[in-house]
Amino acid sequence: MSLEFISLENIQRIAHEYGYWAIFFGILLENLGIPIPGETVTLVGGFLAGSHELNYWLVLGDAVTGAVIGGICGYWIGRTGGWPMLVRLGSLFRFSEARLLSIKEQFSENAAKAVFFGRFFALLRIFAAPMAGIAEMPFGKFCFYNILGATVWASVMVTLSFFAGTVVSLEQLVAWVSKFAIAALLILAAFIIIPLWLEARQANNPAGE
Repeated sequence: MSLEFISLENIQRIAHEYGYWAIFFGILLENLGIPIPGETVTLVGGFLAGSHELNYWLVLGDAVTGAVIGGICGYWIGRTGGWPMLVRLGSLFRFSEARLLSIKEQFSENAAKAVFFGRFFALLRIFAAPMAGIAEMPFGKFCFYNILGATVWASVMVTLSFFAGTVVSLEQLVAWVSKFAIAALLILAAFIIIPLWLEARQANNPAGE
């Protein structure tokens, strides 16, 4: 991100100034679709815990709680008004409503995996919960995978920075995690886009010409 207010230096400054509240609201706001790097916020929290400026368990609790509440809010945004918004966005990119319905059905079949594993991908952290709402995933089932995914993701991020922060700098740690996240996102996008492209190509050329 190039926006000044979410630079690593400013995240560190805000975390120093507001402590646990900064971690909680940073992750919560990211899950509501605001472009705040929740992963970096979590790493900063774990790093400060590793340097004994914050408590590890409180940082972890903040990260889990912020992610869970943000996910629930995102789910209900998608459930109550997400479909009309998706149709309007789809029209801008020339996606027919029938095509969007097909995507919705495909997501519905894999909603549990998307909600759980989406925590580890920057864009999916923002969109998985609203998409689960749009797909009308049962709320109880969503809550289970939302809490499970948030707990595993937060535990990995906070613990990683808690211990790694004693070996490498925070800047280096954030850079490594960011590179891994970008690579993982590209691989995920390839798994999604290539089958859709092949399907569209086959539909446009049914005779195999």
